[in-house]
Amino acid sequence: MFAIFLGDGAELRPLEPWQAEEFLAHLDRARDAVDPWVPWASRSTDLDSARASLQRYADLAARDAGRLYGIWLDGTLVGGIMFVAFDAVAGTCEIGCWLEPAGQGRGLITRAAGRLIDWAVHVRGIRRVEWLTRLENTASRNVAQRLGMRLDGVLREQFPYRGVRHDTEVWSLLAAEWAGRSAEHGR
Repeated sequence: MFAIFLGDGAELRPLEPWQAEEFLAHLDRARDAVDPWVPWASRSTDLDSARASLQRYADLAARDAGRLYGIWLDGTLVGGIMFVAFDAVAGTCEIGCWLEPAGQGRGLITRAAGRLIDWAVHVRGIRRVEWLTRLENTASRNVAQRLGMRLDGVLREQFPYRGVRHDTEVWSLLAAEWAGRSAEHGR
C-alpha cells in the first residue's frame, strides 16, 4: 500500500472493501454533511452496503474506469476523493470528493485533488478533468476555483435528491491549463 502525505498530519491512501468498517464509521460521522452531495452516502448505512460502495470503486479501478482514495487526518478517515469516471482512451476524467466536518477548512480536498489531477495529466495523459457540483455546494465550487477550473455551464435539473431535481455546475480544467499550476501541487 502507498500513502501520499498531504501535510499537517493528513495522508491520501487507497480506500478498499476490506476497510468497510472504518468507512462506515466515518460515514456515520459525516452523513449529515455529505448526504446532500454524494449519492452513495445515503445508501451506505450498514456494513454490507458500505462494503458494496467500496467494491463498486474497486471494480472500477480494475477496469481502469475510476478510483477511490481516503483522506486520513492524524490516523482517522475524514473524507475521500475519487475518479468518479476515468477514460484514458478519451482523455477525460471526473473527480468527486467528500469530507466530514472534522477535516473541513484545512485545504485537504484541494491538495488531494491537485495530486489526482497531476497524476491524471502527467502520468496517464488525461486532457480534460471535470468537476461536477450542485449550485448550492459553495465549498465544492470554491475548490474547483482554487484548482484553476473554469465553469463550463449548468446542467439544469440534472441531479435528483430526495424527490427534487437540482441543477449541476460543470467545471473543467484542461491539461495545458494545469501545466503551469502543477508545481503548486507538489509536482
